[in-house]
Amino acid sequence: MIGQRLHFITFATANLYAARGFYDALGWTPLTDVEGEIIFYQTAPGLVLGFFDATKFNQDLATTSDRSQLGGVILSHNVDSPAEVQALVTVMSQAGGTLLKPPQAGQFGSIFHAHVEDPNGVLWEIAHNPRWGVDADGNVVFGTES
Repeated sequence: MIGQRLHFITFATANLYAARGFYDALGWTPLTDVEGEIIFYQTAPGLVLGFFDATKFNQDLATTSDRSQLGGVILSHNVDSPAEVQALVTVMSQAGGTLLKPPQAGQFGSIFHAHVEDPNGVLWEIAHNPRWGVDADGNVVFGTES
């Protein structure tokens, strides 16, 4: 069936060991972990985030060019308060992440956020946005104070 669906987000990863250590330190549990190849984490019902060894990523694409470089992508983790932004950013930094933007009020909207880069270049925004939420059915709701 064709529809608005997304089941896997997979990033090529130059250092699978560093990726594993970073996400382990955040308390994530692998759904599947194939040593030296790929790690999958279930992040929501029906959604998996994967980290694929860069060499094997390129082999899987079966092209002669390197397609393993990242650019222009940010994964976001929304939390319930500015204090939780700070706490998660601290954990990520201690786990080998690089703080790119310290926790602060955002330039756009009413968010409080920070940006952290994981050991392989995946960018994360950690944010508190009182105008964003998830209803009881799992639908994202914008525009109302939570």
